[in-house]
Amino acid sequence: MAGINGLDIKQLRVLHYLLIEKNASRVASRLGLTQQAVSEQLKKLRLSFRDPLFNRKSNGLVPTAHALSLQLEVAEIITRLENITKPKVFEPSSASGVFRICASDYAQAVVLPSLIQKIRKQAPNLKIIVQDFEIDNLSVLMDNGEFDIVISFPKFVPTKYPTITLFTETHTCVIAEDHERANEKWSVEQIAHHPQLVISPKRANLVGSADAYFEELGLKRNIVMSVPFFSAAAQCIVSTDIIALLPTKLLPINGLKEVDCDLELPSFEIIVAWHKRMTEDPLHNWIRDIISKQPV
Repeated sequence: MAGINGLDIKQLRVLHYLLIEKNASRVASRLGLTQQAVSEQLKKLRLSFRDPLFNRKSNGLVPTAHALSLQLEVAEIITRLENITKPKVFEPSSASGVFRICASDYAQAVVLPSLIQKIRKQAPNLKIIVQDFEIDNLSVLMDNGEFDIVISFPKFVPTKYPTITLFTETHTCVIAEDHERANEKWSVEQIAHHPQLVISPKRANLVGSADAYFEELGLKRNIVMSVPFFSAAAQCIVSTDIIALLPTKLLPINGLKEVDCDLELPSFEIIVAWHKRMTEDPLHNWIRDIISKQPV
């Protein structure tokens, strides 16, 4: 039977997770079904939507254009249906399932340790998956429900998503503690002219977030190296003569020393963002409340 009369919630859930996983065996595991049961639901879905929905490839399933056009609507329907069954008064101790957090390596180092500690203490049956920050695919991943919240810098998160500002961060100029000039006083000009490392998570280039500050002073930074992650920066600085401007809350780091200088770099914010369909979700509200209140 084709059309809406042939649809049920189980089929929509299978479609939702097939669009996320693009692999029948992983969907079967996620939903507690056999792979044969997933295949049977997919056959019914194809009749209902009058479309193949997925084509088989050696490494999984490739959604058709029609299937992709359904993804956001199906995700919203599944979210609403799941919210109907959740208790109106949220009890962390009874929380279960999986909560997915997308976070930059900065957020993983600074925000997540205390957050995970609180979640484990109050909601021990809740499973947490932390995944790396995918800047280019962020909007698609959020719309498709592939993670629950993202923790990052505002410039990397589309403005269409609700956000909370967690705290304001600053930069600190650092150098290897055994560098021959580690104990000197540096001028802004000396900082600008000295070989520098920048963190470039979006594009592999020699462009830094503080470039505009130096340009306003008529200076050009001598950037000689970039790395994609903050976690990769420390050892590069320790083992060379370069300096870098790192977020202050990442410090102290063994082997690095703060440079004595008069930089007045602008501060920046750290935010948590989520899809608007999850705004009223009790579990989301609880976790966002923990994040917003925790000292950092």
